[in-house]
Amino acid sequence: MFKYLTIGIFFVILALPLTGCSSDILNALQQPQKAVEQEKEAGKPAPENNADKNTETPVKNTESAAQPEKVPPAPKQENTTPPPTLNQGTGKKTDPGLKLEENKPAKKEEESIPVVANPASIQVLVNKQNKLPDSYNPTDLVYTQVPFVFKEQSDKRKMRSEAATAINTLFTEANKQGISLLGVSAYRSHATQVSLFNYYVNRDGYEKARTYSALPGTSEHETGLTIDVTGGDGKCAAMDCFGATKEAIWLEAHAAEYGFIIRYPKGKEAITGYQYEPWHLRYVGKAMALEIMSKGITLEEYLNAIPVNN
Repeated sequence: MFKYLTIGIFFVILALPLTGCSSDILNALQQPQKAVEQEKEAGKPAPENNADKNTETPVKNTESAAQPEKVPPAPKQENTTPPPTLNQGTGKKTDPGLKLEENKPAKKEEESIPVVANPASIQVLVNKQNKLPDSYNPTDLVYTQVPFVFKEQSDKRKMRSEAATAINTLFTEANKQGISLLGVSAYRSHATQVSLFNYYVNRDGYEKARTYSALPGTSEHETGLTIDVTGGDGKCAAMDCFGATKEAIWLEAHAAEYGFIIRYPKGKEAITGYQYEPWHLRYVGKAMALEIMSKGITLEEYLNAIPVNN
């Protein structure tokens, strides 16, 4: 009896630590599950079990939305300035972006040209060596009564009173003889001559322009005593081909009868400074005109003036 009691006590003593250990082990196994249940109750997601997942580190996306957005470069501004064009007179390129000043001639050469003493004289000599005052404006300008190549009423129809009367008569008498004429351009103000000369310089170059267009102040058109004419059909206006027309031939023979001369005759370029212009009529008065035309001389030669020579 004592023997069995002793064996029973031994097993009870032996079982006590095992029972405690088992309890600890059970509690340890139950802790994670309890933590999960507590976190669920608190609204937190349960920790993931990565045991069955690929443990390789994922490649970071470098184009993530967290990266600042790249701003595309501003579009290249297109150059709207046209390329330089070749100046036919100088052979050099002209930048169209550079605008000529309309109120200033291309060069200041005219500043050294002597100014005529009596700009209002009917016989005034105006050429490359004798210029009108910049402020000169004829006080007796009137509209001529002759047809022009244009319809509008402009200052280009005007001439000084005495010259206007003479050109009216010339046109009338020419028409009676079967010669039809049209005016192209008569009076031209100083400001207009400035703009016109600069236009020719820009187009053909300074030296070329000087052979057919006058520096401001040296144009006879500014005197109010000059008119350019052409045939009734309007062809060859201010062109070399006018010289071979019947109208040009008639003017050569009869213009002096009305007080006009062919101001720039053929073969006199070294004296007048201008090429032959059969259309350019200058009023000087009948007596002087008859003498000049009959002798085949120029106004410079009649007045014993120094030849222009350019």
